[in-house]
Amino acid sequence: MTFIPKTSKAKVWWLAFRYHFVPPSIFPAVLGGLVSWATKSGFSPLYFLLVLVAIIINHIGLNMTDDYFDYKHSVDTLGPGEKNPYSGGSGTLSNGLLAPRSMFKAFTLCYLVTLAVGLYLTLTRGLPILAFGVFGVFCAVFYTAPPISFSHHGLGELALLVNFGSIIGLGAFYVQAQTLTLQAFLATLPLGVMLFSMIVINEIPDIAEDTAAGKLTLVARYGKEAGVKLYVASWICTYAIIVASALLGIIPLYTLFALLSLPLVIRSIRVVRAHKDNPRLMAPANLDMIVAHSVTSFGLIAGYSVAGILNMANPVQLAYILGVLVAAYAPVAWTLLNTRKRA
Repeated sequence: MTFIPKTSKAKVWWLAFRYHFVPPSIFPAVLGGLVSWATKSGFSPLYFLLVLVAIIINHIGLNMTDDYFDYKHSVDTLGPGEKNPYSGGSGTLSNGLLAPRSMFKAFTLCYLVTLAVGLYLTLTRGLPILAFGVFGVFCAVFYTAPPISFSHHGLGELALLVNFGSIIGLGAFYVQAQTLTLQAFLATLPLGVMLFSMIVINEIPDIAEDTAAGKLTLVARYGKEAGVKLYVASWICTYAIIVASALLGIIPLYTLFALLSLPLVIRSIRVVRAHKDNPRLMAPANLDMIVAHSVTSFGLIAGYSVAGILNMANPVQLAYILGVLVAAYAPVAWTLLNTRKRA
């Protein structure tokens, strides 16, 4: 294997982490804690931080697990000139930048750390935390890992919808509030539906590789046109949940800030319809999807921040929540800005 200097090695591992895909875990974890804060159901800065760290590490483990088993099944083998930069794997294994054994050890360590934090929270906050944690790690490991391989049987999208919305969100809420509510469920559910949208649009440029490798995603099973329809339908569902929940008074009316992502979504849909057969030309739609996910999530977070302030919740705790969120999201923003400049 070619020698890689230490500085380059760090960059290679950062590439393998695919941290720009981690926000779908960050946002429901933050929002779950924020809902508890805004409704004055309880808030612990330590538990909030532990949940967020565990969630991020678990998602990094998921990204590397996906890479590892896709590599083993010869998925994601397009060359750099053919590839959509927002879909497929990191390329660290297929390009020989990392040894498969090294990645296996890395994602195993991620899951061990996640389980350790989960066990601590179970002991301090109750058995339901164990159920949330086991389900999350189970979905992460077996998204691509045999013998279940959700993603190879058209079930991966559903598993991620459930896990990266209300499972993470309700788990984070329960750690703080020690209960579950319809409000916490509906506040975090749109995040899971958006993750479904992200997975589907990423599967469209990967359809040839996935089909050749026997990875029967929904798009590989039903075709690109069906993938476009699923993408549009999932965004309609996302906005419908937010608008209906807000108008019915279940979640704060201020969460309608989330609708600010609509122009990005419309542009993304136009691009994916026009260029679904060209991975490179479709790339702007994938980028708009990632940004729209963030804008929608920040809109929900802003809505709950306003509602909490009006409810006389602790402003210092809000500053802490938002500060931790900024620190966790900053590397993603930096990556997206640099990518857009190069585009």
